[in-house]
Amino acid sequence: MSTPSLAVIVPAFNEAGSIGDTLAALAAQSDTGFRLVVVDNASTDDTALVVSRFAATSRFPVELVTEPSPGAGTAADTGFRHAIATGATMLARTDADCRPAVDWVATARAYLESGADMVCGRSVPRRDEQPSWMERVVFPGAVRLAAVYGRYRRAHRDPAFRTPYVLVHGHNLAMTAWLYLSCGGTEREPLESGAEDVTLLNRARRHTDRIVRAEDLVVESSLRRLRAWGPKRTLLWHWDRRWRPPAAAAVHIR
Repeated sequence: MSTPSLAVIVPAFNEAGSIGDTLAALAAQSDTGFRLVVVDNASTDDTALVVSRFAATSRFPVELVTEPSPGAGTAADTGFRHAIATGATMLARTDADCRPAVDWVATARAYLESGADMVCGRSVPRRDEQPSWMERVVFPGAVRLAAVYGRYRRAHRDPAFRTPYVLVHGHNLAMTAWLYLSCGGTEREPLESGAEDVTLLNRARRHTDRIVRAEDLVVESSLRRLRAWGPKRTLLWHWDRRWRPPAAAAVHIR
């Protein structure tokens, strides 16, 4: 049996209570011709057990790898590089508290096979968390406005960039293995140190002009950070970590 050319990477830290929904959403994909790589980022709960039980009956290959150093970017990089080393030419990432839309894999594959090197998808609130109007409309609107501002920031307008800045979410992106290796991949750093998804985007922008913002590549993301921190602190967190919780461990909202 040949190894699927597309791999889905899911970093996970103490997500035993959430990753089941992510796995179920991946199992329900219209395109199941992929391989799943879950990176257990030194969890102290039953995350690995949940994944192992899922793998026993999965319709697609599931691999559980470990990364002891903390950080979503670090765990994602381990997963991406593992997938590439074992034959993947196309990569997609979501997170262990997210639910990809049923056509997520098919849409990511279509973009990459049509010539895109990186695809940055759309994030919407998880419907099962019953988002309020503010959570469904106002906060996402503020995020989009911040992305427009991001296009004009000096840090994002270096002449070496080959394509304009776009809104990127680490829990909803896809890219070719060639680009991942060429640009240096995801920054291996603690979650509180920086936005690894923006760093990855800007690294990629130095190597290709085939980066697209795809509104039809959709992932439902959890509202737990927004609800724990409030809109202002959450926006400042995403804006170059201009607000951080006083204790580093508090960045991992469960």
